[in-house]
Amino acid sequence: MNKRELVDAVAERVGSKKVAGEAVDAILDTIQSTVAKGEKVAITGFGSFEKADRPAREARNPATGATIKVPATSVPKFKAGADFKGHVAGPKKK
Repeated sequence: MNKRELVDAVAERVGSKKVAGEAVDAILDTIQSTVAKGEKVAITGFGSFEKADRPAREARNPATGATIKVPATSVPKFKAGADFKGHVAGPKKK
C-alpha cells in the first residue's frame, strides 16, 4: 500500500478524500518533525517511532576491498507494539 492507497482507505471510513488526505499528511508530518527533534512518538497498541544515532565506523568496499569511513548519522527507528504484532501474526493455533 502506498500513500495514495492509504488516503483512499481512510477516505472510505471518513467520507471525504480531501479530509483524509489532510489527516494523513498531518499525522506523517507531525511524526517526522517530532522524531527529527529527537523526541519519541508512541502510539499505544501500534508502536513507537524514535531517532537512533549511528556512530562513525569503517566499512569495506566489496568490489575493491578498500576501507572507507562512514560518517556518524541519525536514522528513524520503529518498534511495533504488541497489538500490531498480534494482528500481523494472526490468531494463535492451539
